[in-house]
Amino acid sequence: MTYLSKLAFEQADTAAYVSVLDEIRARRAEFTTLRHVPLDMVKKLQQIGAYRAFVPARFGGDELSPADFCRLIEDISAADASTGWVASFGVSATYLAALPPETYAAIYGKDPDTVFAGAMFPPQKAEKVAGGFKVSGRWPWCSGIMGSSIVGMGIKVEGDDTPLPRVAVMPRDKVTVDETWNTIGLSATGSHDAVAEGVVVAPEWTFIRGGKPLLDDAIFRFPAMALAAQVLAVVALGAAREALDFLVEDARQRASITGAPNPGARPYVQAEFARAQGLLMGARAAFYDTIEAGWDELKTTGEVSPDMKIRLRLVASKAARDGAEAARLAFVIGGSGVMATGHTLGRCMVDAACVAQHAFMGEGTWTAAGAGFFDQPTMPGYP
Repeated sequence: MTYLSKLAFEQADTAAYVSVLDEIRARRAEFTTLRHVPLDMVKKLQQIGAYRAFVPARFGGDELSPADFCRLIEDISAADASTGWVASFGVSATYLAALPPETYAAIYGKDPDTVFAGAMFPPQKAEKVAGGFKVSGRWPWCSGIMGSSIVGMGIKVEGDDTPLPRVAVMPRDKVTVDETWNTIGLSATGSHDAVAEGVVVAPEWTFIRGGKPLLDDAIFRFPAMALAAQVLAVVALGAAREALDFLVEDARQRASITGAPNPGARPYVQAEFARAQGLLMGARAAFYDTIEAGWDELKTTGEVSPDMKIRLRLVASKAARDGAEAARLAFVIGGSGVMATGHTLGRCMVDAACVAQHAFMGEGTWTAAGAGFFDQPTMPGYP
């Protein structure tokens, strides 16, 4: 089932939107072979609004709510988790709001569909020179860089008095991509190493990642780290949804070669499927209900309370964990045939598991959430 986003119904041609999702699904093996989402598909992601979703309307953006953007990413992730992961970096329009307003306007005023890719860690020492900062180094995990037009690199600058990294934003053609990405899951995200050699970046093209936005639109006051976790976690919900939908459709079409009952008629399949579906339903409900409650709180009071910030982070961890478990249960239900390379259930299981491995939703985030609820110290940057 495709949970069409608000964007699809209100701002886009629904048939064209579904057509893009169908094309992603049909081409996902191609993307896996390439190890990245190709530029022609990135352009289609732009067309359905993945990169202008959070851009203010005055720059030509759609000003979606966090929940509506996550629904869009869930739809794309059900078609292919790697493509959903790449599209999720449309969230970059929120943390780039820490750039000077003139720089932000120069980016999104020129093109509200600008595609940004960033690699923050490890921050590399940047030398102060005439005209700005001279940036050199190598940064791994630069997801989506193959389709980007601007790139941000984490740097250390003498005199910065914040533990958070400064990010230097530069044109994609100033960066060399070392195609190191070779993984068992999320294999088409193109999360290669980015390499810069002596690129001079003006101060006004740098910002502090996690720093206070210099624009005051509501979306820029939504908790940045929570939103960054949510847009990734929802990829696991999409992958799990695809896995469970596959089981139902497969059962409708398949007769057992041994004469055994149709899979959908087997009690153990029914029980395990219901368990997996319940996990997914619960995770989705908690995820979207909490995000919408946080957004309503922000619009009503002008801020998000400390307790809500913790809940916003917690539902991201839950979505990733429960999505991965639901996809794993679907794989088990599928039987021996799912071991084949490229099988939908194997791909969904591994992709969802890899989402849950991300530091934003990893094991430490459960401890941090619990500590936060008891007003105890949490890890830096949480919530």
